[in-house]
Amino acid sequence: MKNYFIICFVLMIATACDSMAQQKKVGGPCEGCEAIYESPVPFEQIKSFTALPDVSWDGKKPMGINGTVYKADGKTPAPDVVLYLYHTDATGHYPKKGNETGWAKRHGYLRGWVRTDANGFYKFGCLRPAPYPGGTEPAHIHVTVKEPGINEYYIDEFLFSDDPLLTEAKKKKLENRGGSGIVKIVDVGNMYKGERNIYLGRNIPDYPAAK
Repeated sequence: MKNYFIICFVLMIATACDSMAQQKKVGGPCEGCEAIYESPVPFEQIKSFTALPDVSWDGKKPMGINGTVYKADGKTPAPDVVLYLYHTDATGHYPKKGNETGWAKRHGYLRGWVRTDANGFYKFGCLRPAPYPGGTEPAHIHVTVKEPGINEYYIDEFLFSDDPLLTEAKKKKLENRGGSGIVKIVDVGNMYKGERNIYLGRNIPDYPAAK
């Protein structure tokens, strides 16, 4: 009987430690990352492709960005990873319609969600954002990641290699969270295309070591 209680005690300690490990936050402070949970549909219903609001071929030429999300080993595709994206409009502002709730009050309505497929693939379409008014920061697309079993965290923004505001000095300051976020945009005629692969955990503080 004594051995039974010892075993139970050890199991309780192990369970508690495992629970604490699972609750440990990775990625450091992340203001607004909880916006990823404002998806209008459950995560399991999010598709691997989304067209962010205002995208069409009737006005400005749209931009499509795709890529593969890899696990921490850098080579295994990661399925069921949700990406939350938002960006400015052609004036450099986060536009609002006036009925926003939650984080949309700050992020605006030019936002969307994608979830990687079985091959880790994702794709989204949008209009190319403009830099903030004043033109001191490069144009960018914010991105938050939520992978199974890990809390949400931010990675480097999508940036554009042809942006004159993306100077060498600014490149050196990039953290490369999730890998490089600099995208080469190519004009393919009816739209622009770019590609970015994402590596889970890369340069992310407190990320669990790959097993």
